Amino acid sequence: MLRISSRRLSTPSLRSKRHLSSSTVGVLSRLSLPTDPKTPTSGVFTGRSWRARGELTTSINPATGDVLGTVQQASLEDVEETIANARLAYQEWRHVPPPKRGEVVRQIRSALAERIQDLGDLVTLEMGKIRTEGKGEVQEIVDVMDYAVGLSRSLGGTVVPSERARHFITEVPNPLGVVGCITAFNFPTAVYGWNLSLALVTGNATIWKPAPSTPLTAIALNKIIVDVLEANKYPGALSGLLCGGGEVGGKIVEDKRVDLVSFTGSEARGRDVGMAVAGRFGKSLLELGGNNAAIVLPDANLELALRTILFSALGTAGQRCTTTRRLFLHKSISESFLQSLASAYSSTFSRVGNPLDSNTLIGPLHNKDAVKRFEEAISEIKQQGGKIVVGGNVKKTDGELAGGNWVEPTIALVEDVAKVKVMRRETFAPILYVSTFETLEEAIELNNSVDQGLSSSLFTRDMSSAFQWIGPAGSDCGIVNVNGSTSGAEIGAPFGGNKSTGWGRESGGDAWKQYCRWASCTLNWSNELGMAQGVKFE
Repeated sequence: MLRISSRRLSTPSLRSKRHLSSSTVGVLSRLSLPTDPKTPTSGVFTGRSWRARGELTTSINPATGDVLGTVQQASLEDVEETIANARLAYQEWRHVPPPKRGEVVRQIRSALAERIQDLGDLVTLEMGKIRTEGKGEVQEIVDVMDYAVGLSRSLGGTVVPSERARHFITEVPNPLGVVGCITAFNFPTAVYGWNLSLALVTGNATIWKPAPSTPLTAIALNKIIVDVLEANKYPGALSGLLCGGGEVGGKIVEDKRVDLVSFTGSEARGRDVGMAVAGRFGKSLLELGGNNAAIVLPDANLELALRTILFSALGTAGQRCTTTRRLFLHKSISESFLQSLASAYSSTFSRVGNPLDSNTLIGPLHNKDAVKRFEEAISEIKQQGGKIVVGGNVKKTDGELAGGNWVEPTIALVEDVAKVKVMRRETFAPILYVSTFETLEEAIELNNSVDQGLSSSLFTRDMSSAFQWIGPAGSDCGIVNVNGSTSGAEIGAPFGGNKSTGWGRESGGDAWKQYCRWASCTLNWSNELGMAQGVKFE
């Protein structure tokens, strides 16, 4: 059986030296989660009850190493029950008029907005991103739900003129069925929010398998969603929840009753998911790796470029799929720009710390494995000929943060891109590779030279360069920016990448169409046999 998981989590011993802080207890309490880390809570909502029959796991605060909570995960019996209930819920929900579906989504949006700070703080506690980013992630769900509510009154296909007299041709979108959503730790709420919003207004049920390391955020969010659904007399099974590891994900991927699988994760796992779903003729939506580049031309607003790259490379401690990981500088400005960037990086060292502190810019890596991968990447950079300009070390801390996962923001200068092969893969850490170029065409080739194709940015004031960048001989990424960050996309445009990033598109634009079963419908309102292309059958 296929196993889909970022890793198998072991259950560490509870750190009982310190009690949870009063602020953490307050967040957990207000979100109806246990305030005693040793008290298990169900990580399963089958659609009928909050009941789990699988193994216990723990949620760890990446800034302190403290246990936030104990969660009972899904068993295979729980998976079966949840999928069956989702099918029944879909069969009821598909008959609800889209504007009425939109009204329910509007109420979910309002309920989330009322709890946005607590939900954001829980994202910070469990994932590790700084407080403004945690709240911003929940705001992203609120925003996409606003979009979905409006969409619920405009769903429809095109009307096509017919060459046959008294014939009417139109496209009709119908609900698809059950959407399985497997999400990653770095955006523990937003990606499900994208999928849920569009799936609900288009008439589908959803099943969510969050990352094994962020179960509390998923439980808290789903409780709010289910409460709104059931208050409106609709099945809570429209938003099923299955916390668990590889076996749980594998069952969702392989089950024919799950019509669409949205998967966010690594390229290797995404390849397995795509092949498994295609093998049963299902639909998949893949959001995989990103190895994003920024290019700075000599005519750019260099101050803007510096500030933007600092955020896009260091936001979420380099753990966004859209993080800037490669920087290409024109040779004429490379020395001075790199000096300014290195100075800016060094200034952030004192602002690495508790992500709930308003002065913090960079929080921890998510787990010990991420710290290990950071160290391995630094070693490879040196072995392959790269030079560490700033950072490159695991950061030691004292006090309550001593158990956290801390590394230094790092810049690596690469003179020979072909030799530093580690630069070609995605490392989820704040490592920025810097190299130089002489022509825009060369820079575009460097941008496009990796397997991934998620996000990219060009900094220039020249209109010709900007249009070349976004044109057919420009960036081959799914997100192409001019004078903007590779990360921090708005919800109105579709989000996703090309090549090994998976070709998936979520959130805005026409992304909603993937959640529909489309039919091209022809209505003959004449009394004649209508024949196209001049065919006669007499």
